[in-house]
Amino acid sequence: MKNNICFTLIAFFLLSCSNPIPRKPISKKTGTLMEQSVSLNKVLIKKEETALLQVIALDSLSTYNASSNGFWYKINSKSNHTYFPKEEDKVIYTYEVFDINHSKIYGKEEIGIRNYVVDKQEIIEGLRDGLKMMNEGDNFTFLFPSYKMYGYLGDHHKIDINQPLIYKVQLIKINKQNESN
Repeated sequence: MKNNICFTLIAFFLLSCSNPIPRKPISKKTGTLMEQSVSLNKVLIKKEETALLQVIALDSLSTYNASSNGFWYKINSKSNHTYFPKEEDKVIYTYEVFDINHSKIYGKEEIGIRNYVVDKQEIIEGLRDGLKMMNEGDNFTFLFPSYKMYGYLGDHHKIDINQPLIYKVQLIKINKQNESN
């Protein structure tokens, strides 16, 4: 009996000393989630573009221009200045925010007069791009798709997620960083 126990223990130790066979990982590479996300974004962008084009169609007395940055704008009043804000210039401006049904979300009274150092401070992308298109004294109306504004987050107050917006902006003053410009 002692021999059987010794033999069993020796066999057990010899068998347990063999290298374990690693389990192969299961990897399944698919772009399904990414493809779905891209597809949903395309639908959302098309829906917002259609809504903004309807706003333009309803305002048949105005001329809207498509910007190369993915939004539309109209010039409400143009000054005789010809200097556009450049990096590090300080601009002073006011604006109002409306939904696409022209209901006011934020007025000038709530927002107040704003200051922005061009390309050196963080502001919403659409507004940053729009201000660079304006001269001192100009008054523009911008039609922004949600991806140029608050996108998937909204502003957690009055602006919903994926909400296209209308901004009415007046550029009051441009303080040039380098006066030799």
